[in-house]
Amino acid sequence: MVKVFRYRVKSLNGLLNKQSRAVNFVWNFCNDTQKFALKWHKRWPTGFDLNKLTTGSGKELGLHAGTINATCEQYAKSRAQKKRPYLRYRGKKSLGWVPFKGRDLKPEGNAFRFHGNTFRAFYSRPLPEGKIKDGSCFARDARGRWFLNVVIEVADTAPREIKTGVGIDLGLKDFAALSTGQKIANPRPYRTLEAKLGQAQRARKRRQVTALHAKIANQRTDFLHKEALKLVQQFDYIAVGNVNASRLAKTHLAKSVLDAGWSSFRQMLRYKAIERGAWFEEVDERMSTQVCSACACASGPKGVADLGIRDWVCAECGSRHDRDQNSALNILLRSGHRTPVVGIPVL
Repeated sequence: MVKVFRYRVKSLNGLLNKQSRAVNFVWNFCNDTQKFALKWHKRWPTGFDLNKLTTGSGKELGLHAGTINATCEQYAKSRAQKKRPYLRYRGKKSLGWVPFKGRDLKPEGNAFRFHGNTFRAFYSRPLPEGKIKDGSCFARDARGRWFLNVVIEVADTAPREIKTGVGIDLGLKDFAALSTGQKIANPRPYRTLEAKLGQAQRARKRRQVTALHAKIANQRTDFLHKEALKLVQQFDYIAVGNVNASRLAKTHLAKSVLDAGWSSFRQMLRYKAIERGAWFEEVDERMSTQVCSACACASGPKGVADLGIRDWVCAECGSRHDRDQNSALNILLRSGHRTPVVGIPVL
């Protein structure tokens, strides 16, 4: 499997700033070349074509040849992915980015060697043995700090035997409800600092605004990582509802949905499960709230109008349900990997 290890760089930040401006120049040259091809109805240049056009420019730009090649290839790849005739130009407001080929980076103890320079980093965790792949890069965040992202291929983990399973219903009142009856509280990092952030924005304190946004993002990411790791360590099989976060982000619930970070959480669960040999599946959660997990009768609360109903009694079998836990049980049932201890008939 492929993993990305991120280290904060603590030396030669000025050199990286200079190189990022040169990378922007290469990117903009690729964009100009693409527009020229469009104007004269020529064949769109591929990453290989752009590499040929930029051959020999490394010394003048102060860039490694692999960095120029990686920039050209990424331009062609991004253009194809976004299905656009050309892309945006990179300028002063663009976050710094210096890509390179994986073979050009050499670890040296707690530092890394690249293009004749040694970059010292905060070695937060050891880099495992494996092949460093293309896609690795230096990247700068909004606060001006540089990070090294190392894409490395590590050995696959043998899958575990399924002994324990859990269904997860993602929500806003509680971050998640488990089929075991447990609920994970929603920390709401943005809502906690929303008033302070608004004051800083009205006072036009840009540095404070940037710092608050970073703090919110760090709190959310830390929470999601810890909860995902707990679930993967506790259960061999994890089924999660495929709630459409991007669609809900266009409604009046947008702030709360984006604050919860459902998509990031599912992504973390997926790769942590693969890394540790657990099983992961996204399950269709339509009607999971309305259907009774005991008798499969659709008599539960329906739609947005009944969103305030948190407990209900099945009209068919008389079972009393917690809305979110019932949904989590149905998600586990639909996955087809429930364990014998669950003791619920097939839906």
